[in-house]
Amino acid sequence: MSLKKYFFKNKITYKIYLFHNLYIRHKCFINRSQYSQWGEDLFIVDYFKNRNNGTYFDVGCFHPIMYSNTCLLYKKGWRGVNLDINPTSIHLFDIIRPDDFNLCTTIDENKNEFKIYFDHPLSPVNTLDKKYYENSKKIFFKNSSIGSVKSKSIDEILKLSKINKVDFLNIDAEGMDFKILLQLIPNKLQPQLISIETYNVDGSKSDECDKIDEFLKNCNYKCYKRIGPSSLYTL
Repeated sequence: MSLKKYFFKNKITYKIYLFHNLYIRHKCFINRSQYSQWGEDLFIVDYFKNRNNGTYFDVGCFHPIMYSNTCLLYKKGWRGVNLDINPTSIHLFDIIRPDDFNLCTTIDENKNEFKIYFDHPLSPVNTLDKKYYENSKKIFFKNSSIGSVKSKSIDEILKLSKINKVDFLNIDAEGMDFKILLQLIPNKLQPQLISIETYNVDGSKSDECDKIDEFLKNCNYKCYKRIGPSSLYTL
């Protein structure tokens, strides 16, 4: 039995694993100048440099520290909503971001149940998108498993979180980015700044890059900055 499988064996060892991940592996008690993978958070915080508080909405939040585009904002005094299809991700957020609204779900107006393609419990590539899964199998998903997640509508999430205004929207949904975006902008949310993945890590455009760009420009957003795979759009 691998060490990770041992930790996931029961509730006690699982709790130990969560605290080990946060406090030993990622040293969450140490303040850093950057948390996001490509430095997106530096531009995000700079954009909101005159705001000591605000609200973020993070779809595909993954981890409260590792690769996080909202951790610097949280440390600055911001609070918000964090959504992920992986329950382990949400359990980590619950421990060190208890003032946020953290929920294991995805967004769908019909509240359908979706199949999850799991790489492993703390993988950044867990996905609902079968095409993304098929394209990534040569690199990831070596010991993959299939799960499911019940979705919620955006209206339901906003009601539960008691949030009526979002300043920053972050979407990193591994192949589902455009589908999520269409449900949020502009009728449900009108954030000042949006971060969404539009490129692959090799610098090539994602399949829906041009669709995302055209849609956001038609909603009066303009591209503010591109950092790694992410594009930042502002009103």
